[in-house]
Amino acid sequence: MISAEARQLQTYKEDPIRFVREQFGVEPDDWQKDVLGKFPHSKRQALLASKGVGKTAVLAWLCWNYLATRLDCKIAATSITSDNLRDGLWTEMAYWQNKSPFLKAAFDWNKERITSKESPSTHWMSARAWPKAADAGRQADTLAGLHADYLLFVLDEVGGIPDAVMAAAEAGLASGIESHIVMAGNPTMLEGPLYRAATRERALWDVTSINADPDNPKRSKRVSEVWAREQIDKYGRDNPWVLVNVFGQFPPSSLNALLGIGEVEEAMKRRHAAGAYEHAARIVGVDVARQGDDKTVIARRQGLITLPFVTLRNEDSHQVAGRVALEYDEWEADSIQIDATGGYGWGVIDALRSMNRKAVAVEFSGSPLNAGFLNKRAEIWWQMAQWVKEGGALPDDPELASELTTVTYSFKGDKIQIESKDQIKERLGRSPDLADALAITFAQPVAPRTVRDISQVSRYKRGRSTSGWAA
Repeated sequence: MISAEARQLQTYKEDPIRFVREQFGVEPDDWQKDVLGKFPHSKRQALLASKGVGKTAVLAWLCWNYLATRLDCKIAATSITSDNLRDGLWTEMAYWQNKSPFLKAAFDWNKERITSKESPSTHWMSARAWPKAADAGRQADTLAGLHADYLLFVLDEVGGIPDAVMAAAEAGLASGIESHIVMAGNPTMLEGPLYRAATRERALWDVTSINADPDNPKRSKRVSEVWAREQIDKYGRDNPWVLVNVFGQFPPSSLNALLGIGEVEEAMKRRHAAGAYEHAARIVGVDVARQGDDKTVIARRQGLITLPFVTLRNEDSHQVAGRVALEYDEWEADSIQIDATGGYGWGVIDALRSMNRKAVAVEFSGSPLNAGFLNKRAEIWWQMAQWVKEGGALPDDPELASELTTVTYSFKGDKIQIESKDQIKERLGRSPDLADALAITFAQPVAPRTVRDISQVSRYKRGRSTSGWAA
């Protein structure tokens, strides 16, 4: 004879909405009911979420429902970063467990694992982080090798998760009695697993668009309708930021690409007459090598033009300082600005100062002049990108083009941040030294000299390549 508890669990398995109501004492939003109701019958679910809609809560409900109703099940959860997983989904799992006496009695929660008290070795959910600096094979190991009759993969903030991780989850669907993949994220990138699920792989996925559209009856009630209408009125319904954060739709171009290849290619073809830039200050920016495979780069920018870069390898601080001083003197520059983040540039700065050349230390992690940016690095990269878009002329350099078009930005609260240098290096295969050096020239305003030695400038121009500098 089937026990009352077994009958209740079978009901919960077939009706996750009832499980949420009875175990957590909440009434799901309409869109959450759609996701919960489809879960028992959908192998693949993708949630395209606008800002603040409550997607992490529904992911936690699905995970608890699966743990509670499938015997000896296994759940592997990952996110864009380990910190995001810990602060997001994993914290949400703890929050909802504390709402349910049944779940508190049946499961143990810790920082890396949730286990059944009856079968901790065979019935669990684990938090998994994928190695950012590893190759695709090692990244795939994050979710690889899991086998069970009941298997669930949950990928939160999936937009930046590598394809190799998703491929490993797909392999898990090949066996067992019942397996699922549920992924969720903001539709900011026109590539990756979430974009494919919503476009060319749509036939394989059950896709739910979760939004704050004030005219949608199934909108998330967690987002202020007043706020949503303010964003639409302020920026327009077709604005990329509004499409992503209010309507939960992919923008016409990748929202978080700082610069597009077309914008960079156009900047590399530009030529400006001297009158367009000769009044501006001449700034030398230096990105000092941090590791053996990095290079020291000297950038020289005057207003709308940038000269070809000077690159140095395997030179000590005094040698680098000597070359910077030479460029400064021969070009009659107005400022030297050097990346001092992590202490790498201080040897060069001290050596220049000992030569009576004033060098400004730029800390990427320092405070920006504009409070809309998370740090100095985000501010100067953003200023550089706007300079390119607004008429800046770049040297024709394929390495520079790849660096400028690889970097992405995102929002942390209401502040703009640029992705970490390690993440850029992972995708690019090298450090973005050229672009960093150019960005450093935007670190602070500089006043130009009032008088220059024209004969000395002429000698400099005759002795140096000016390709990509002037008309």
